Formats: sequence, structure tokens, C-alpha cells
Amino acid sequence: MSVEAESIRTGRLELRPLRVEDAEEMAAVLSDPALHTFIGGTPATPQALRSRYRRLTAGSPDPAVTWLNWVVLLRAEDRLTGTVQATITAAGGGPVAEVAWVVGTPWQGRGIAAEAARGLVGRLGLLPVRRIVAHVHPEHHASAAVAAAAGLEPTGEWQDGERRWARDLSGV
Repeated sequence: MSVEAESIRTGRLELRPLRVEDAEEMAAVLSDPALHTFIGGTPATPQALRSRYRRLTAGSPDPAVTWLNWVVLLRAEDRLTGTVQATITAAGGGPVAEVAWVVGTPWQGRGIAAEAARGLVGRLGLLPVRRIVAHVHPEHHASAAVAAAAGLEPTGEWQDGERRWARDLSGV
């Protein structure tokens, strides 16, 4: 699938396609080690994020996989507050988008992640994607609330200790 990330506007946010130049600001946004409680790892340096963002913006080396990445801009503060992403893969029954989100600690609890995830899922619904999935740690209640706000529902499927949440778009 040949698709590129395009800006998505919601009530308070602009999901702007990721750029390498965002690394410096995003390193500060994502600097709290608590953000890694459920996903592991440690906060990345600006240099490490620049390198990662270079790889992400270059696109997947696999032609059957599309990477779409955005930074979340809170327009009222003119500040980046997090990221959302979708990895679209070809599947037997049609393309599947795996989504993820992260919002920096200072902006949590304000509905930003839920609003960004709804915007992302809404945009994916305009593409020929048949299913949207996310993986959520069973103890990460805030992320489960974001998944639910985006219209995903928990499934009985698990991967690497995380519950799969999904939304079927084939009937939409």
C-alpha cells in the first residue's frame, strides 16, 4: 500500500507527519523514564531519536509494510506533546494497521492521547484498511482507556504479555 502520513486536525490537536527535525523537542517530551514502565527501555537522546526518525521517515524497507508516524501538536500551546503511529501490513483478508500512541508525562490526563488516537483511527478508516489493532499491557489502564476511546475493543488474543485490542473496518 502506497500511503504517506498527512496532517490530521482534531479539536485541539494537529497530528503532523514526523520529521527528523522533531527529534530535539521530542527527546524532551519523552524524557520521563516512567513512560517506559510498560514498554521497556529508557528515554532516547536527541541524537538517538534523530537516527530513529531518519529510519522511520525513509519508510519501511519491506514493500508490504507501510510506516506512518506523526507528532502530536497541541495547537493552543504550540508544543509537541507525543506521537502516534500506524504500521500497515498486507494480510490475507486485507491490510491491517497496528497503531500505538505515547503522550509526554506533563500532558497526560488531559485527553490528548484519546483525541490523537481517535484522529488517527478516523484517518485510517478512509484508507483501504480492514482492521486496526493495538497491543496494551493489561495493567496499563490509561492506554486501555485510549484504545476504547478510539473505538477498539479488547480481544481474547495476547502477544508478548499484552492484550490485543481491535476494530474491524471491513463492514464500515
